[in-house]
Amino acid sequence: MPTILITGANQGIGLEFTDQYAAAGWSVIACCRTPDKADALLALAGNSPQIVVERLDVQDHGAIDELAKRYRGQPIDILLNNAGIVGPYPLDDHLERQHFGTMDYSVWDDVLHTNTFGPLKMTEAFVEQVAASKQKKIISISSSVGSITEVTIPGIAYASSKSALNRVMTIVAKELAEQHIIVAMLCPGFTRTRMISEKHFQYAIETNTSVKGMRKIISELTPDDTGSFTRYNGDKIAW
Repeated sequence: MPTILITGANQGIGLEFTDQYAAAGWSVIACCRTPDKADALLALAGNSPQIVVERLDVQDHGAIDELAKRYRGQPIDILLNNAGIVGPYPLDDHLERQHFGTMDYSVWDDVLHTNTFGPLKMTEAFVEQVAASKQKKIISISSSVGSITEVTIPGIAYASSKSALNRVMTIVAKELAEQHIIVAMLCPGFTRTRMISEKHFQYAIETNTSVKGMRKIISELTPDDTGSFTRYNGDKIAW
């Protein structure tokens, strides 16, 4: 039975990944900050014995190291860096805190620690488990707003955190190529999660559609794809 570790598994895209991989017969290590409040995830785990729920805040590097120690010797086929934040909620009430001229640097710091530092620390901590697996894949959920050439938004903190994530992971891809580990970034598309404004909800796709597309891409990744950045529908994204 292949194994996947998913961060931010309590809601949205992470919860959908957990559901779909468990339904496909995978062993799922589903991580989130507050499992006692993750009712939907706990319900899934209650019906799927292959789902193990773990408490993990990706900003807590000590906790990441402790979790990696507990899973030492356990091959992990896919490390899925999904946990991410866009900034304070409600989103519409706080957008100006990421705009030029009204930038809140504490927000930027928080977003960077989750969206950029977190995936790198997870990768460093769990690289041995991934290397010991059959599939050897490290996937980070990014966003097209991290593309310098494709999308321009005024949200400095979120956009820059994804640009930085993409650059970090291209470096990691080269570092891990000799171990035959595939590193890739995926964009879920404009998806119906709490990370988008309510007024734009009607234009977004369902998480089910997004995750199905990303799972297909992940399953087809080869060493030639390491360092790639791809949208859920298979389109390559310009840097």
